[in-house]
Amino acid sequence: MTQYTAVLADDERLMRDQLRLRLSEVWPTLNIVAEAKNGAEAVELVAQHRPDVVFLDIRMPGLTGIEAAANIAQIEGKLPEVVFVTAYDQYAVEAFEKGAVDYVLKPAQADRLSATAQRVQARLAKNAGNAPSGAGSEMAALIEQLKATVGAGIDSQAGAKPQPLRYIQATIGQQLRMIPVDDVLFFVSDEKYTRVQTPTVEALIRKPIKELLDELDLDKFWQIHRSTLVNVSKISGVVNDERGHKIVSVHGHGEKLEVSRSYLHLFKQM
Repeated sequence: MTQYTAVLADDERLMRDQLRLRLSEVWPTLNIVAEAKNGAEAVELVAQHRPDVVFLDIRMPGLTGIEAAANIAQIEGKLPEVVFVTAYDQYAVEAFEKGAVDYVLKPAQADRLSATAQRVQARLAKNAGNAPSGAGSEMAALIEQLKATVGAGIDSQAGAKPQPLRYIQATIGQQLRMIPVDDVLFFVSDEKYTRVQTPTVEALIRKPIKELLDELDLDKFWQIHRSTLVNVSKISGVVNDERGHKIVSVHGHGEKLEVSRSYLHLFKQM
């Protein structure tokens, strides 16, 4: 069996880890020869390693994934198959499908990535010894089309507030897990770590409450203490304890969460 090579490009290390893990499951013979933290580095690594396929995150600092693909298309000789990795919504997905390129939605799911891997391998086998079908003028034309659609979306959102966090990336034992934010009951921080609690999973992440406040939908998650965020939809009750302090209970977990004085106004109707 032919062993193909790949370069992964994403500015988030945990997303690279997650993609690498999923690829090892659905394409175990793929040899990942290098990983890039930004678009410019991706172009350099492709020129250096000449991989068979490159996975490009759409939004990266310096050069976006589309801009990196445009630069890669200018490299002389054999060009890699390009797979875009995106967290964008349906408008972007439609643009990729119309352009007949491969894309993977973040976080990469095994079934979707498996289908992409099969298509890419089929094209690589078909074009063995030749430039891949996306090379040259076809690739350039495709990139221009994507710039006009997906690229416009990137530009229009450049100064906009980013989309709320949808997944929490956490390592549990030796396994990288993508925990849906909607499943989280609460976050509790200490000096070094933040505990992510769901009804069935407890994980620790190195992301402080302050950073989570910038990334979460604050209509869904309320800060009730300097070290605690709670999912409003998971609150089962609020009571006063013997000291007169408000205590929050959540569905699916027995822990009681204290509300500090600064956040009592959130429960003024209770």
